[in-house]
Amino acid sequence: MHNPKRYKRNPLTYYAMRTRAVAVLLLLSLCVLSPVLAASEDRYSYIKVDDVQIQLDNGTAVIHVNYSVDDGTRFLFFLLGKQDLKNKLLKILNYDDAQVNRIDLSSADFTVSNASFSYGKGIYWYPSHDFNVVIPSLTVRSPQATRTFTNKNQFPGGMGYFDRDGENRITVQDNPEISAINNP
Repeated sequence: MHNPKRYKRNPLTYYAMRTRAVAVLLLLSLCVLSPVLAASEDRYSYIKVDDVQIQLDNGTAVIHVNYSVDDGTRFLFFLLGKQDLKNKLLKILNYDDAQVNRIDLSSADFTVSNASFSYGKGIYWYPSHDFNVVIPSLTVRSPQATRTFTNKNQFPGGMGYFDRDGENRITVQDNPEISAINNP
């Protein structure tokens, strides 16, 4: 006959198995509830974006993101690492070729090579860009100008700029149309 109390013989095994089952259940419920908690437009899963700062230099964009993570997930980062956080931040930024320079639980730095189109002679165009969440404060800086936006999920319209080195700029002699206007 089958003895239903056979697990009661060793209570340590019984309670250890039950504790593991409860821990797995809590972890699964956290994973299921994370998207539900992310109902705000400036949130993606357990990440709430505070601001994004983009520094344009030549064709490269250096991106600094300040954010906060839900308190319940901090412990998971210590156990499982920050790979999921990195993946979610890359999804938020929506750049395919972004490289992670630094990441912690409140901010991260990324570099995007060739984020701007080069027209030669130190002239660049940073095109409009869509993010996957609403950014409460978006700042884009070039060597010549700074543009700031609030509550946007895109950098609208794009931005032209010159490189930092004045020696690469187009001069009047390089452009025959301007040269003809100035020297009739």
